[in-house]
Amino acid sequence: MKHNQIKLLLFMAFIVLRPFFLLCLLVLLTCTASLLSHDEECLALFQFKRTIHHQNYDADGFQKFESWSNTSNSDCCLSNGVVCRKGHVIGIDWSGRNLTGVINSSSTLFELAHLQILNLSMNNFVESRIPPDIARLKQLRSLDLSYSGFNGHIPNEFSHLMLLSSLDLSRNPLKLQNPGLEYLLKNMTSLEFLDLSGVDISSSVPRFLANFSSLRHIELRDCQLQDEFPSAIFHLPKLKHLSMGNNSNLTGFLPEFHNTSLLEKLYLFSTGFAGIIPESISNLNHLKVLSLQSCHFSGHIPGSLPNLTQLTYLGLSENELAGLVPSLVSLSKVTILDLAYNKFEKGSMYGWINKLTNLNELYLDSMNIHEEILPYLANLTKLSIVSMSQNFVFGSIPSSFTNLTQLIVIDLKINQLQGQIFSSFLQFKSLEYLTIGYNKFNGIVGLESFLGLNKLEVLSIDQNSLSFVTTSNYTNATLPELSLLGLSSCNLKEFPAFLRFQTKMEAIALRYNEIEGLVPNWIWNNSQETLQMIDLANNFITGFDQHPQFLPWVSLEFFDMSYNKLQGRLPMSPQTIVAYDVSNNYLNGEIPQWICELKFLQFLDLSSNKMTGTLPSCFGNLYNSLSVLDLKQNSFHGPMMNICTQGSPLKKIDLSENQFSGQVSKSLADCIKLEFLSLTANSFEDVFPLWLGTLPNLQVLILRSNKFYGAIQGLSGISPLFLKLRIIDISNNSFSGQLPHKSFQTWNAMKSVYQGRSAAMGSVIPFTSFGTFPFTYSMTLTTKGVKLEYKKILNIFVAIDLSCNNFEGQIPQSLQDLQGLESLNLSNNHFTGHILPSLGNLKYLESLDLFQNELSGQIPQQLLQLGFLSILNVSFNHLDGHIPQGKQFNTFESNSYLGNPGLCGKPLSKECEKFKVLLPPTSSNEYEALMPSDIIDWMVILLGVGSGLIIGIVIGNLLYARYGDWFIERLGMRNDSWVRPLRNSRKN
Repeated sequence: MKHNQIKLLLFMAFIVLRPFFLLCLLVLLTCTASLLSHDEECLALFQFKRTIHHQNYDADGFQKFESWSNTSNSDCCLSNGVVCRKGHVIGIDWSGRNLTGVINSSSTLFELAHLQILNLSMNNFVESRIPPDIARLKQLRSLDLSYSGFNGHIPNEFSHLMLLSSLDLSRNPLKLQNPGLEYLLKNMTSLEFLDLSGVDISSSVPRFLANFSSLRHIELRDCQLQDEFPSAIFHLPKLKHLSMGNNSNLTGFLPEFHNTSLLEKLYLFSTGFAGIIPESISNLNHLKVLSLQSCHFSGHIPGSLPNLTQLTYLGLSENELAGLVPSLVSLSKVTILDLAYNKFEKGSMYGWINKLTNLNELYLDSMNIHEEILPYLANLTKLSIVSMSQNFVFGSIPSSFTNLTQLIVIDLKINQLQGQIFSSFLQFKSLEYLTIGYNKFNGIVGLESFLGLNKLEVLSIDQNSLSFVTTSNYTNATLPELSLLGLSSCNLKEFPAFLRFQTKMEAIALRYNEIEGLVPNWIWNNSQETLQMIDLANNFITGFDQHPQFLPWVSLEFFDMSYNKLQGRLPMSPQTIVAYDVSNNYLNGEIPQWICELKFLQFLDLSSNKMTGTLPSCFGNLYNSLSVLDLKQNSFHGPMMNICTQGSPLKKIDLSENQFSGQVSKSLADCIKLEFLSLTANSFEDVFPLWLGTLPNLQVLILRSNKFYGAIQGLSGISPLFLKLRIIDISNNSFSGQLPHKSFQTWNAMKSVYQGRSAAMGSVIPFTSFGTFPFTYSMTLTTKGVKLEYKKILNIFVAIDLSCNNFEGQIPQSLQDLQGLESLNLSNNHFTGHILPSLGNLKYLESLDLFQNELSGQIPQQLLQLGFLSILNVSFNHLDGHIPQGKQFNTFESNSYLGNPGLCGKPLSKECEKFKVLLPPTSSNEYEALMPSDIIDWMVILLGVGSGLIIGIVIGNLLYARYGDWFIERLGMRNDSWVRPLRNSRKN
């Protein structure tokens, strides 16, 4: 019975499981069929090799990849770079073989189902994309396609390669498509090595990477990473190499480190990492490389950092580190030390440097060093680079400095070094780069001081007190082959003759010399293929020998001949030009059509010449590249035309002192990057261009001396306008009407006082080979009838000039909110009412001009609070009463108050009647009650009311006789022994 039951159960199980058995058999047969035999794998590999080639071997530029004969006796496992196991191909390493060709989905490479290692790095598959069929290689443990030219998107099928322990796709023009890095890596839980550097990832770093406990190496440099970096990744137990550099939108902070960390190399340069460097960084006992340059770290260098005795590379430059630099004498293994461009305090000692005898590169630029530091370098004989520019290093170049015979780079510019140089550098036979400009070196120097330095490429001795002597006793064989020469401000009278023999120059700077006459024709013939920059500004050059119609340098990007005596037409530049400056010469004619063809032009300055005509209609071609347009002080005329197109990069437009007419071009509304606009002294005839207030970056607006007219309406509207405006000058026009009390309520940039370090307004122009070219904005403003030129505009300067118009009504109350205001000019209008007492709250106000209005009442005592006020003009109004006394008011002369017959008191000769002395407001915290008790005040008032004015005056005089001296002292009518300085140090 039981036996029959067992048979029945077995039969039923067979019936139920039969489909499953059949399915398993089918899968087994399919898988077996898909697995190739050894010969079939060799054939597949052979067919793959036939689709790729060597580059640049035969006459046609290609050669077939080395192959074996496809015979029955051939064995692919014996081929170079192929690894087999148990008859199957498990590894291919064809890296660095200069291979090219097309790899697509039909490639037989993907039939190698046993393949575990594939390395095609450092080849040239520029015609290929990574096929999604790569996911068929499910046994892959290591994939390296770095530096091989693959392009396009990384297929999502990559996520199926779940056994990968090493993935390197770095330095290919690849882009990771949605859903991003998280999707790509989510299944690769066995990863040990990950390098996607240079791949456009454009997403955040997945937090689950902190759970991939096998990770030893993570490199995601230059990947456009975003958002905050998961700090838990720092604590991966096996992590030795972490590189996230060059991701400016990647933020994060350094956590507290554990002493169990194995981290050896940490690269976070050029990211958004911020905060302090924690003291626990000393727990990274194995750390050899710490690269934190160009981040936002602040605070002090941690005192524990010298405990990282295994460090060979320390990079902390371009952060916001402060305090004193600690002694790093214990970092004896350091070969590269970079602390430049921080905010360290004066007073750090640097004697410990002489103990770092393994140093190869030393960067201490812009570190506020006030020390004679060069003698400390005497023992550092391995040094190849010394860079200490932009400090206060003093003293002369010591003789011990010549011990550093391995030096390749010496950068000591912008310091306080002095003495003569003569042959100070002749010992540096490997020297390639020497810049000692902007110091106090003196004496006579010639090229003899640098002869024998055959490797020298860059020589810059600008802006010293040197006189460079030129001779013609040189031959091409004795001269170094320079690429950059800087001899600005070297008392040159002529072009150095040795330039005749320089054929590979890239940059020449000879500004601020006394070179006269014509530019010699041999200048044009040299370095025609290589010269990218020529700066001959601030000389006495009148023209060009043989009058060339065009500049012959085919790679020229920077051309500056401003402040010379050039005449005639504009010299034609090549189409590579980026910055073209011929301002302050005597050039004439119209703007030529060829300028419109300069598609890389970003900086164009034709100002202060004698040019005429209208703007060419093709000028609009420039607005996709142009950042700076300066045409001031010429005789251009006609309409403004369309200046901008949508998305235009223009930041500065200066058309002042010409003869332009008509309306302001509405195309300016497309200049969303515009910071500076000056239309001064033209004939523009228009209403106030209120729509300029929508420009999000506009900081300077100057419309002075035109024909603008009408009331300014809309300033107090709902929409915020002129949010970043800090300087406005609309003087000498025909504006009229009242200014509403809320006119300035949205001028937010004027409301706050800039707390950071002051700097000149301007921008930078990038170049291909020379970094960036900084330029500063300039302007003119009028104060007390005197035109003042601001060659630099500090970013803390705030000014309003509404003078010489027909404004009327009261002074707008909203002016009191502009706490950053330094200059206010409302003169020559028809303002009425009182001077606002609340102007006394503008504590940084330095100039207040209310000349020739119809203001009445008294000068508010609250203006005594303006401790920086150095210019005051309230002349020709209807003011009366006592002039405030004390502090800055003691510095003003009588011409500040002319034409107000009701005013009295110093500095006017008219004395005030004693009973009319104006009492300061008792509500002010700065002033106390003027009498010992309020009783006396009320006695005078009551007596005057009850017994008549005469009795009140008599009693008042009796009280004055008793308390007169005390009265005068409390009013401050005696000479003050202290007057607050006109300016404070916040602009330093």
